[in-house]
Amino acid sequence: MRIKNLIYTLLALTLTLTTTSSCGYLHIHQETLDTRSNSGRATNIVTKELQDKLTPYEVLERLKLGNKRFTSQKSIVRDYDKQRRLAIKGQHPKAIILSCVDSRVPVEDVFDQGIGDVFVTRVAGNFASTEIVGSIEYATAVAGVKLVLVLGHEHCGAIKAAIDGVDLGNISSLVEAINPAISNISDYKGKKTSKNPEFVHEVCENNVLNTIETIRQKSKIISKLEKEGRIGLQGAIYDLDTGIVSFM
Repeated sequence: MRIKNLIYTLLALTLTLTTTSSCGYLHIHQETLDTRSNSGRATNIVTKELQDKLTPYEVLERLKLGNKRFTSQKSIVRDYDKQRRLAIKGQHPKAIILSCVDSRVPVEDVFDQGIGDVFVTRVAGNFASTEIVGSIEYATAVAGVKLVLVLGHEHCGAIKAAIDGVDLGNISSLVEAINPAISNISDYKGKKTSKNPEFVHEVCENNVLNTIETIRQKSKIISKLEKEGRIGLQGAIYDLDTGIVSFM
């Protein structure tokens, strides 16, 4: 009798996990359950149907899991040729990621994402210019992504340039855009120099938060979508030393 009850319990648990896929379990883990080519490489891409079902929370969890695969050397082996050909029919990314231009931050790799999975827009210092905000509006309001992720990183040269007050050509405009992240830190007691890693980190985090708020202020479209729960805005910091993304 006990064995029979155990079997019934296991069957009920299996049924629950299957029928709750729209709530996140199977959606979140789909990247590890994807279709494979004869070579054993992943071939699936994000479809409109899947994009519509995903929630901002589920997309965030997918990125977190992707970063764990990246840091544990377990990234998915993909059939990029097949994915490329499938993506010709259209794109339905899950997220848009605003990153710095730093060559040491390979965004798709960091989150173990394939062709058609995410939009990536980049500018030194990952701040929100009018053009960047317009790109995010397209990604969210037109293309249907569910998450906007602003990704800063440790040892950022643009952040250090802003701290040092660099005045050089058009780099000065980057410095000006990042400056609020410095001036807003009024209670920091240590040395406010680019040679102080702790202060650079503080500015980096503050810059991410400022960027998120700037996006909200500059775009009524994005702000409305967020208030309606149709998209999420999230900040994160990438550690060059470990490859780990810390979500804020």
